[in-house]
Amino acid sequence: MSKISRRNFIKTAVALSSLSLIADATEPKEAETLRFIHITDSHMDLSDSDSVEAMELMATFINENYKELDFVLFGGDNFNNNAPKNSDALKFKAIIEKLHCPAYLVRGNKESSPKNDDAIRLQEFQTLFCSDKNLQLQGKDWKFSHKGYTILGLDSCVENANNGVYTEETLAFAESTLQEKKPTLILNHHPYTNYFKGSDPKDIHKYVLNNTLETQKRLFKFDNLLLTLSGHKHIDSVIDLHGTKTIVTRGFIRPLDLDMYPMRLIEIHNNKIQEKMIYTS
Repeated sequence: MSKISRRNFIKTAVALSSLSLIADATEPKEAETLRFIHITDSHMDLSDSDSVEAMELMATFINENYKELDFVLFGGDNFNNNAPKNSDALKFKAIIEKLHCPAYLVRGNKESSPKNDDAIRLQEFQTLFCSDKNLQLQGKDWKFSHKGYTILGLDSCVENANNGVYTEETLAFAESTLQEKKPTLILNHHPYTNYFKGSDPKDIHKYVLNNTLETQKRLFKFDNLLLTLSGHKHIDSVIDLHGTKTIVTRGFIRPLDLDMYPMRLIEIHNNKIQEKMIYTS
């Protein structure tokens, strides 16, 4: 039997090691699953103890039953913004900080229509709820990336009003983000369609994003816009809009039955979306 020289042994070992590195480099990585919950329109109000207990129940329920979440998204009208000295905002913040995963918020008309001088406005809202190091703030809006996906939080609120509109700055921010070609999700408050089949122009003005046609033309043309999440009307809807899954989640304030507060569980894998309503009991 021929002997392998020390030099040949080392060369063989290096070659095998290189093959291993090449295999590791070329082996495709398994796509990760993005898993989160969407909650909107909780309308927590310190004058209504049931609404506070419902939010406490939400945090306990998620921590006990959905331990694999990447984050929770809150879609506006999170608290009624009518308590003195920011106390409702601070209570809401204390509750969501009990969650085992990060929580990200956009405003609704309640947060943009304070009821007294102590209630919070945009700057205070961002200070309290948009200080996460992962968030990139631009004006009223924010974004962050996770597991290859971009999540956009767009502020559709009009100050001291119930209706909603995207400013030019918001649309430009969303367009520039979508041009990066990463699969993208949008969280906002006001729905994009009259899915509730309203006939009163005042209702449509109040509940449908006022410049939705321009928004659809500028944003929904991007193939990488996978999903939008809205609220405001408290009525559930899941439709396909120009190839984008467009969801309005039932208002948390509208329980299905006793203590059955609604949320939506969403999982995205290989850009494929699975979603279902879940309830706290």
